[in-house]
Amino acid sequence: MCGCGKRLNPPEKWIVPGGGVEPEEEPSVTATREVLEEAGVIGKLGRSLGVFENLEHKDRTEVYVMTVTEELDEWEDSKTIGRKRQWFTIEEALEQLALHKPVQRNYLQQLRRSKLT
Repeated sequence: MCGCGKRLNPPEKWIVPGGGVEPEEEPSVTATREVLEEAGVIGKLGRSLGVFENLEHKDRTEVYVMTVTEELDEWEDSKTIGRKRQWFTIEEALEQLALHKPVQRNYLQQLRRSKLT
């Protein structure tokens, strides 16, 4: 299963939680922090799926597998911007991301290829 945080603009579009690395912060710490802020989940970070490049936005993203141990009823983004959380199978998430987040779709294709579904 894959958790995705809902953005308000555009509405009804689902994304994979993520964000920028703060100064002096390790990418694994960033991943844990962003998932908590955006999706309200706490868990144990697993292995990295790799680094994905977005040439259009000129950035690189390291993606990790996480085993969720707790889901919060309220979290930072749910209170401040009304963000929501929903769980999808890998196939459902691929469909949700197909048109508006093709780079994020690549993360899930890599997960599916690695047989962690």
